[in-house]
Amino acid sequence: MSEQSKSRFPALPRNVWVVTITSFLTDISSEMLVYLIPLFLFNTLGVKTSIIGLIEGVAETTASLVKIISGWLSDRLGQRKWLAVAGYGLSTVAKPFLYFANSWGWVLGVRFSDRIGKGLRTAPRDALVADSIDEKQRGLAFGIHRAGDTAGAAVGLLVALVVVWAAQKNVAVLERSTFQLIVLFSVVPAVLAVIGLTLGAREVARKSADAPPAPRFSLDGFDPSFKVFLLIVVLFTLGNSSDAFLVLRAQNAGLPVLGVLGMMLTFNVVYTVVSGPAGALSDRIGRRRLIVGGWLVYGFIYLGFALANAGWQTWGLMAVYGVYYGMTEGVAKAFVADLVRPEQRGTAYGLFNAAVGLTAFPASFIAGVLWQGAFRWQGFGPSAPFWFGSALALLATGLLVFALPQRMGQR
Repeated sequence: MSEQSKSRFPALPRNVWVVTITSFLTDISSEMLVYLIPLFLFNTLGVKTSIIGLIEGVAETTASLVKIISGWLSDRLGQRKWLAVAGYGLSTVAKPFLYFANSWGWVLGVRFSDRIGKGLRTAPRDALVADSIDEKQRGLAFGIHRAGDTAGAAVGLLVALVVVWAAQKNVAVLERSTFQLIVLFSVVPAVLAVIGLTLGAREVARKSADAPPAPRFSLDGFDPSFKVFLLIVVLFTLGNSSDAFLVLRAQNAGLPVLGVLGMMLTFNVVYTVVSGPAGALSDRIGRRRLIVGGWLVYGFIYLGFALANAGWQTWGLMAVYGVYYGMTEGVAKAFVADLVRPEQRGTAYGLFNAAVGLTAFPASFIAGVLWQGAFRWQGFGPSAPFWFGSALALLATGLLVFALPQRMGQR
């Protein structure tokens, strides 16, 4: 490694590291539970996939509506930190109530509250990172943040795996007592994350005194390239249902609970390894190229899930899924910052996250209905959501290449 590349990491400002550590701790907490919730609903409570899709869709839609307001408000007040702290705090308070869940309605209530917290924190947090870093290192900063986030996910999954092994060994379905024990474990890192962000982050003075427009579902005032990108993201996301369906598909293909957790641990390790280098690479060759490559990978992964007939196949596909996430998640957020003016960033992140989250509702509901149907219709089976997702991903990739050419996207 050259001396120049070595010097880039210490040069990252304090806020990038504090936000990264906060996300690391939060994801330790969240990832202990997030992939077990669909198994808890499906195995323990006997909930159909259409209802699981409804729960995930409502949760993400809630987060999305809040993201618009919180992003705009952070621009209006010039305050990112305390909105982010409030969001992390609300999610932490909501989480322990999963211990008492005995119906899908209860789970929906907890997920609803948790997603309000996520909506409150996400856009201000991302804007805080963007405000804190020079544009020449923006991809690296977001890549490091995603790597820390995902490293926390890997640790959380490892903890969950150990707890499941100790509590129920290799039992194929999730037991209620095991789920409740993991809920209790998840509270500790969530509390530490809130404390760390409260004590460690610093506000960054806004360079422009211009107030942002009132929050609304409007793209007026934004660069055309941002509008085109947002519309293409909506199309892609329509086929990008909740990862809960990947978990259920893996179990359907033969993986027990321990296998599912091991699969998701592999995914997060790969995601962690790829995120930082991919972000730095986007600073050199352009964000758009990385996103195009990542979306192509995604399309073929979903095609693989549609065709999979063994648990080990879904495990291997999930490892490659980590490459897709590493190539696109942080890079897409850096790309948004490239396409808008600095004083619009909070609002732009709110709109971007809202577009993804609002589309996640029909995406997850459609996936659930395609799998198990609704009312008297039995659906097309477990492969159907993945055929649908693959087709839309490949279509969106083509549009990104031809409808948002390099000169329009700038990077």
